[in-house]
Amino acid sequence: MAEPEKDLKKLEAEQAKEDVDLLASLDKESKEFDKDSEISRILSAFRANAYDVLDLQPGVHDDDIKRTYRKKSLLIHPDKSSNPRAPDAFDRLALAYQTLLDEKKRDVLNECISDARMLLMRDLKLTKDSEEVKDPDVVFMKAWKEKTKWVLADNESRRQRQMKAQMQDEGRQQRKEDEEVSERKRKREHEQDWEKTREKRIDSWREFSKKPGGTKKVKKMKTLG
Repeated sequence: MAEPEKDLKKLEAEQAKEDVDLLASLDKESKEFDKDSEISRILSAFRANAYDVLDLQPGVHDDDIKRTYRKKSLLIHPDKSSNPRAPDAFDRLALAYQTLLDEKKRDVLNECISDARMLLMRDLKLTKDSEEVKDPDVVFMKAWKEKTKWVLADNESRRQRQMKAQMQDEGRQQRKEDEEVSERKRKREHEQDWEKTREKRIDSWREFSKKPGGTKKVKKMKTLG
């Protein structure tokens, strides 16, 4: 009668091992899903908005930024993910992190986000005392994020135009400088050529002076009176 009992314990042990393996497999699959999901989220985020890439709200503390970056970078690190898009997502995450740690870049981004909020309030005819502004809901936050995209894109467009205009101005200035350099070079070469022929000109004048009638005496003018 002891045999069935031993078999039962053996089956239970085997079942327990299978359960552990299954849970480990499910946990691994869950983690892989989390990795793939986070990679997709990062790549779909508006890359010019570092907060959006890191999935953070504007105004968070530096410690929260560092903590979030460390957690996400470990999750999607290319060495720990088989997802072919992991390297691109990791690079975007790192760039967003560096942007938020750069005080000047972060201030510019915060200013754009504030401008977007003001523009949205104006569009919706809201004030700072409006309930939607004091306690923003999902709809307002989504609209704010979209308006931030517009502001960032508009600023980048302006920057590109300014850069193009600056390059054109620099091009005109460069052409002017090149022309001045060419003119100075032309004059310098002319002076050098003139100097090289100096002795020849002197010799020619001497030869001319030796010939009869080569030079004419200048008659002195009589004083009247």
